[in-house]
Amino acid sequence: MSELPTYKDPAASIDERITDLIQRMTLPEKVGQMLQLDARENITGLIADFHVGSILHTSPEDMILSAKLVAETRLQIPLLTADDCIHGHSFWPGATIFPTQLSMASSWDSDLIERVARVTAVEVSATGLHWTFSPVLCIARDLRWGRVGETFGEDPFLIGEMGVAMVRGYQGAGLDDETAILACAKHYVGYSETQGGRDATEADLSPRKLRSWFLPPFERAAREGCRTFMLGYQAIDGVPITMNKWALNDVLKNEWGFTGTLITDWDNVGRMVWEQQIQPDHASAATAAVLAGNDLVMTTPGFFEGAQEAISRGMITEAHIDAAVTRILRLKFELGLFENPRLPDAVRQAVVIGSPEHSDLNLEVARRSLVLLQNDGTLPISPSTTGAKKIAVVGPNAHDQHAQLGDWAGASGQVDWMPDGHPRHLTQTVFDGLKLIAPSDWEVTYNQGADIAILTPDPEGETFADGQPRPPIAAPAPVDADMIAEAVAAANEADYVVAVVGDMIALIGEGRSTATLELFGAQNALLDALAATGKPMIVVLISSKPQILPESALNAAAIINAFNPGMRGGTAIAEMIFGEIEPSGRLPITFARHAGQQPIYYNQLRGQHGHRYADLTQDPMFAFGEGLSYSHVEYSNLVITKTELTRADTIDAQITLTNTGSRPSLETVQIYFSDLVTSITWADKELKGYEQVLVGPGETKVIDLKLPVADCTIVDADSNRIVELGEFALLVGRSSRNRDLQRALFTVTS
Repeated sequence: MSELPTYKDPAASIDERITDLIQRMTLPEKVGQMLQLDARENITGLIADFHVGSILHTSPEDMILSAKLVAETRLQIPLLTADDCIHGHSFWPGATIFPTQLSMASSWDSDLIERVARVTAVEVSATGLHWTFSPVLCIARDLRWGRVGETFGEDPFLIGEMGVAMVRGYQGAGLDDETAILACAKHYVGYSETQGGRDATEADLSPRKLRSWFLPPFERAAREGCRTFMLGYQAIDGVPITMNKWALNDVLKNEWGFTGTLITDWDNVGRMVWEQQIQPDHASAATAAVLAGNDLVMTTPGFFEGAQEAISRGMITEAHIDAAVTRILRLKFELGLFENPRLPDAVRQAVVIGSPEHSDLNLEVARRSLVLLQNDGTLPISPSTTGAKKIAVVGPNAHDQHAQLGDWAGASGQVDWMPDGHPRHLTQTVFDGLKLIAPSDWEVTYNQGADIAILTPDPEGETFADGQPRPPIAAPAPVDADMIAEAVAAANEADYVVAVVGDMIALIGEGRSTATLELFGAQNALLDALAATGKPMIVVLISSKPQILPESALNAAAIINAFNPGMRGGTAIAEMIFGEIEPSGRLPITFARHAGQQPIYYNQLRGQHGHRYADLTQDPMFAFGEGLSYSHVEYSNLVITKTELTRADTIDAQITLTNTGSRPSLETVQIYFSDLVTSITWADKELKGYEQVLVGPGETKVIDLKLPVADCTIVDADSNRIVELGEFALLVGRSSRNRDLQRALFTVTS
């Protein structure tokens, strides 16, 4: 009987197993472990010819095939299988698709988000995937950027709260749990700070600016134990993040002690050759990536020969490759893949994927993610109104499941085995929801009313230089007089109009930034025509990001923002309209009145001349933190117990909340601070905490608040995060707007 190799011996330590396995591997096998390639290609060739260590975009059928092929290889090193399961298992038919990150962030409830990630991990792990490329920790500051909807919004603190909650949910009690999957913090770092909103452009960021706002959410993820980080596409000060030793080594690994695995984004190494044009060939690009500390190289097949050539030319050594392979193998051993490759489990899938319990959570999250932005008292509609009523549901997103699910959800174009997206019957649109919730004797009609876009092929060609397909070009759809006339006729016959507008899949996502923020196509004309009927109009915005609304919408009876609310979003919206749930969402991002107002995020630096443009206010349409309920809660009497504090102290404060209405309100009490005199220009205010408090009708509550003085920091001229001495303001209220904030002063002394 032959002796079991050490790397296959579960009784050996992980370090012993890694050392033994690396000694047995050839150079091509080592370099192959560093490759993550697209499983939509020839999967047999990926394993046999490239010795790949990881695959992504793997169809359910190929998941089984890949395991069989690995079992036939010399060393039988299991694959890491991965995909973008950002708000549910994006590409598995029937999986639970939650609201998008931006929508979930509107709940301001990290415990809820952790539950979402846990459910996602349970479903994902049953399909044979080990790894999700989530959470997205980018800061959305340019609303034109196509990936705003993938983020948690504009504030570093809120992003950090939501991000670490997802890390906990994904990775569960530990990677040895078969329901745990690897979390991946992305896109490290500064990728979202685009020029003109254009995807993957140079990020104009200094090290100090990175430390001030962009790095903190990633630091929290690293310290929470997130096992993988994915890099962005962009360069910073001329250095692509893929070869940025300061960001990858000095900060992430040395300062924060990150010992996990780094993965590039799609063809980052190849892009240094063909797109950024800063490396002459794949050997040079591979050298730069390896020396910067990258481990897994996503979808750059040229890395396989390039890395081996770099070694033969003396540009790097095999020891550099060994270091990266060690980190990759450590993940595989931590997951226990050598003993249990965690293949698709049909029995578990039947039990957990799309289960009733998961669907219930999906509805709960959708409810909490809705933000009531405006209401003249029309909402909630009382179903007890005498006599049957009629609701005209109108708009291109009123009955479109794809717009409701958003990007990374089946039909969003990333995979080819779900051309029609997720099963239609699992998604409840706004029209579906209103038919379900409205009294049985009420009539609910639907008219599309307008188109959003006409799609045409890119004249530059079908593919980019790397072979990836170019997305189609979207042109605004023209006004169709007949469609609008039909919608207006329905509105004239109705008691209420629910107009559902927004964007569509072709206008969102990677490589799909927009030059404008206005509603696309014929939607403004539709809203104008509906408003002219004089019927109470409830505008519902289903969109990947904040959009600019016309006056006809801003003068509507009510505005509900849903972003992309997931499979159960239509039911949640209908429940809110009929008052079966209380509005509780708050905006995680600011709405502009005009694209020219950007940047419009709330934590602006002090120091400009004046507070408006000559032709337009700088006041946002809707501000970070805003959101209404069906009641009214007054904030008063902010008091700080002790106003002379040291850096080691905690600010103890109280604020009084009084519900003057007849319905309960779940208030998100937001805690900001302002350093009144700083040694270097700084934000006028920053979110540092929040409390969610249920205040009953007529109830008064005194809320205790605590904030460590150590959190009241700035980043000084030497890039050190410090608490300066001097006078500060504690700001507490219902939104980031100054008019909504109570103010109390305190002083930090030595």
